[in-house]
Amino acid sequence: MTFLWAPLLVLVLAIPLGVAAYLAADRRRRRRLAGYGTLASPAGGASSGGADRWRRRIPAACMVAGLALVVLALARPEAVVSVPRVEGTVILAFDVSGSMAATDLAPTRMEAAKAAARAFVERQPATVRIGVVAFSDSGFSIQVPTDDAVQVTAAIDRLAPERGTAIARGIVTALTTIATDEAGPGAGFYTNPSPGPSAEASPLPAGTFESAVIVLLTDGENNQTPDPLEAAAAAAERKVRIFTVGIGTAAGSTLEIEGFRVHSQLDEAVLRQIADATGGEYFAAADPAALTAVYDSVETHLVVRPEPMEVTSLFAGAGLLILVAGGIASLVVLGRAP
Repeated sequence: MTFLWAPLLVLVLAIPLGVAAYLAADRRRRRRLAGYGTLASPAGGASSGGADRWRRRIPAACMVAGLALVVLALARPEAVVSVPRVEGTVILAFDVSGSMAATDLAPTRMEAAKAAARAFVERQPATVRIGVVAFSDSGFSIQVPTDDAVQVTAAIDRLAPERGTAIARGIVTALTTIATDEAGPGAGFYTNPSPGPSAEASPLPAGTFESAVIVLLTDGENNQTPDPLEAAAAAAERKVRIFTVGIGTAAGSTLEIEGFRVHSQLDEAVLRQIADATGGEYFAAADPAALTAVYDSVETHLVVRPEPMEVTSLFAGAGLLILVAGGIASLVVLGRAP
């Protein structure tokens, strides 16, 4: 358990001081009563009995416990609670290769992809969590799956064109992100934040993930190994559908990359093959509204996720109830208000 206003816990120290002051006042009261002899003894003469002494301490114990809970409530305690919910997962896999700086979509392919993704996120239903991965000649996770649209949009805004294009690595990274998310909070999402390209593909996660889909935003011009269709086949084996979004035009655009003039154009054929291999669908970035069909296709399932939850009201309510009980006990047992 954690506390949002932890410094207020110092008020707990005032409770033992109050108890000490109460005990000192009680001893003075008893000494004064002792001066009156037997006339000061309660009816029945049982004030010295052990059971009666414990009974007379119940009001004080209630007051101490109640005050302690109220002080803890002031510090705003927060606990991790397992919450059941129905949800699905969408991973936005962004191509951030150098060709995404082309201007055949205004103002650039990268900005057009971001605009389509933002529109997608804005229509995010409560049952869908969205994560973000990016890929150029390697793939990396940018935002873990979440239902916080602000976090997802901020992750999208950080993207910028980089190096080559390895679509397969983007698919593998998305699958790994899905598997890590399904594994629960004990699994780690991030390792090396800037992995370098390697000759071998990353190992694919085991298992099936029918409640997750990948939205692949790319121009489809793959120039790095491995074969993206092999990665698509692996996604299909894990029952993860890939919806591809074509960023660019068939005519393409010429851009300058590291001193070289390169002509880049949209490869719709590859993107359609990836979508067909996984049971997904191909969309054009010029029609972002069509992406709403992705949400309709996400199959949700029941999961139990630990979530931080403020439990101030529980502590405050319990503290007040105990204080009231202590007041009633003081009237009944001692015949006076606390």
